[in-house]
Formats: sequence, C-alpha cells, structure tokens
Amino acid sequence: MMFVNSFKGIRESALFRISLPKKPTLTNYKTVLSKLYFWRGMRNSLILSISVTLLVNFTGAMAAFVIQRKNGILCKWTYYALFAGIIIPVSIIPTIQLMMQTRIHNTYIGLILFYTAVNLPFTVFLLTGFMKTIPKEIDEAAMIEGCGPFRMFVQLIIPLLKTPLVTSTIVTITAVWNDFSAPFYLISDSKKWPIVISVYNFVSQYYTDWGTVFAFMTLVLLPVIIVYGFLQRYIIAGLTTGAVKG
Repeated sequence: MMFVNSFKGIRESALFRISLPKKPTLTNYKTVLSKLYFWRGMRNSLILSISVTLLVNFTGAMAAFVIQRKNGILCKWTYYALFAGIIIPVSIIPTIQLMMQTRIHNTYIGLILFYTAVNLPFTVFLLTGFMKTIPKEIDEAAMIEGCGPFRMFVQLIIPLLKTPLVTSTIVTITAVWNDFSAPFYLISDSKKWPIVISVYNFVSQYYTDWGTVFAFMTLVLLPVIIVYGFLQRYIIAGLTTGAVKG
C-alpha cells in the first residue's frame, strides 16, 4: 500500500486504498528529494549505522573469541549476562537519566553507545556459536609460528568469521536504520534526527500530504531492502552454521 500510494496525488493518497493510481505521478518523490532535511536525515542515519556496525562487529568478535577460547567461569558468566541482554527489554527512562548524568544525551556518541549496547548481545551470541566450529589447532599452529593473540585475532580469526559478521552487519544496520523509539527519546535536536524521525517534517497538526509521506517512507526502506537483497544468503549461512555445528 505504501509503495502504490506514493505515486498518487494528494486526495487519492489520503483514501489509503490498495489500488493502482488513476494518474501516476512522481511529484511526491521530487518533493522529498528536494528537501534538505531528507538528505540530512540520510547522512545522520549513515553515520549511526556505520559507526554502530563497526563497534558491534569488532567488540563482538573480540568478546566471542575470548569467551569461546578461554572458557573459564568468568567468561561463562559474561556470556550468560550478554545472553540475558537479548531477552531483557531496554528501559528507556533510566537510560535517559544515565545519559543526562554523563552529558551524552542529545549527542551522536550517546546514541551510538546505546545502539551498540543493545545490538552487542546478539552479535556475541551469534559469533560465539560460530567460533565453536573453528578448530583450536589453528590457534596453536599460529602461536607456534610466533603469532601473538591480537595479531592472530585480526589476521586469522576475523577472516574466518566473514559469514556471521555479514549476518551481524545486516541485522545491526536494519535495527539501527529502522528504529524510531530510541532517537525519538534520546535526540531532541531536529538537525541530529536520523532519517526515520525526519518523517515528522512532512506531518503537521492540520494538514498532511500522505502521498509525500508514503514516498518518503519508500525511499527510507529502499537502502535496507537493496542491502538485504544482495546479502540475504549470508544471513541463512551465518545463522545455521553456528546453530548446527555449535
């Protein structure tokens, strides 16, 4: 319905009907693309998505490597605590209070750290399961050759984690890009809004051009759909390998 109505005029799109437009028009898309806050929202979402994905993947891979290889009591309890983070929902009010106390409320850094904390548990869970399929003999052979722990992690382990890391990348980007509630509560400056929140610029109390809103939301979803279309096979491989062999 959203895609079809994005090609309709003001009156026809306001009916919210799933029918082909009587007179298709690209005016709605031209209106959206001509707005500065659309491109500003795209830039903000790209900054958030890329930053969070890099942080989540790198820290998640390091955590999974240590948890699976050390396998001590502390590592096990750390893993259980992170796993609980997948199940327990986020409480937004304490989060806001903490950010205000640390003076990172209404900042990119605060939102990036928030998204990293929310998405990290799933990444650690996914990568730990995949790490179990990598023989420890590879680590021992690398150490015999004089390879230190960090060098072994970067040059040996990271390339072997390509499939689950791509899966984590897609899941993280999708979660950050499409999220509405976190930036709505944690970002008050409209210039820092990600693209999803920028839809408010097209909505007013007394008048809303729904054709423009539908065109806006279609353009918002398009990058995620394209990325998912190209990399969807890695999601299946990344999820099933760790689950079956772990």
